[in-house]
Amino acid sequence: MDLMTIRGVIFDKDGTLFDFQSTWGIWTAQVLARIAGSDEALLRQLAQALGYDTHTQRVQPGSVIVAATPMEIAAVIHSYIPATGHAQICDWLNEEAETAPQVLVTDLHRLTAELRRMTLGLCVMTNDAETPARAHLASVQALDLFDFVIGSDSGFGAKPQAAPLLALADKMEIPASACVMVGDSTHDLHAGRAAGMRTVAVLTGLAGADELAPLADAVLPDVSHLPAWILTQNR
Repeated sequence: MDLMTIRGVIFDKDGTLFDFQSTWGIWTAQVLARIAGSDEALLRQLAQALGYDTHTQRVQPGSVIVAATPMEIAAVIHSYIPATGHAQICDWLNEEAETAPQVLVTDLHRLTAELRRMTLGLCVMTNDAETPARAHLASVQALDLFDFVIGSDSGFGAKPQAAPLLALADKMEIPASACVMVGDSTHDLHAGRAAGMRTVAVLTGLAGADELAPLADAVLPDVSHLPAWILTQNR
């Protein structure tokens, strides 16, 4: 088979498979309230540092919450509550994230069935931690739909590094040049380009088409449009 034929798909999770604001906008409000308690000043400081609008309960474009790892988000919070250890904050965030209610962008069973009929390998690489990522997919009965799921703490690095994507290509036994990285952020697309993969941007995160298009081979409204695009590439 020609290596340029797409044989594997690597998905980002938040903002790609799951609607970002519907999930993390509400969750962030709850987490900040638990951290700050009755300290309104601390709540405002944390919200500003994290790029979060407490009035609309929406994560703002460019927020560290969008593409950073839990360790990086914990570091921001730790700077405001230094009495609590960085590792402790990170562990707590991961535990809280496991139960965050997930809102799917599309029917993943239908989407993955279409892609499987095209004999494609399917993986998920998220800058979230692996345990909550698996919990999120399991909560919508979608964990078994993917060959491999890794997070920023799985030992392969985090996006925008190419290493985790190359690791997944290796696990699928598919050349990187025959894979496509699908995501909603520039981190996803930079990682895909660095790995020598084709890149597809979706508009179900916080970044707009103007920001994503220069790094993407295609910009789609959401992942439900992916099978049709792959068919055009594999002719």
